[in-house]
Amino acid sequence: MKRYILALDLKDDPALIQEYEQWHRAENGWPEITQSIQEAGITGMEIYRTGNRLVMIMDTDDRFSFEKKEDMDVNNPVVQQWEQLMWKFQQPLPWAKEGQKWVLMNRIYHLQAESISTDK
Repeated sequence: MKRYILALDLKDDPALIQEYEQWHRAENGWPEITQSIQEAGITGMEIYRTGNRLVMIMDTDDRFSFEKKEDMDVNNPVVQQWEQLMWKFQQPLPWAKEGQKWVLMNRIYHLQAESISTDK
């Protein structure tokens, strides 16, 4: 299992941010999108927001690759429809490559509980 953390900005508009969050409530999700995510080898996904910045945590199995997911998405008309809808709310990070939405984050710190000693 691998974990990936990605970031993206929303347009800084409270009404759009509220609508974006409504689309991501369980009752408003598109089953085809969930199916596409799972078929790509993504076993868990969470999205967090602060202000207009989003952070996505993805847990994946051995089937997952970004290249495979991109190829699947390009060839899935429902995913393309979803992505067009979401682009209404999203804006690329200033350092994103052209056409890139979510940007992979680099881990700069990791605390491992088993390495913490309580001895003084």
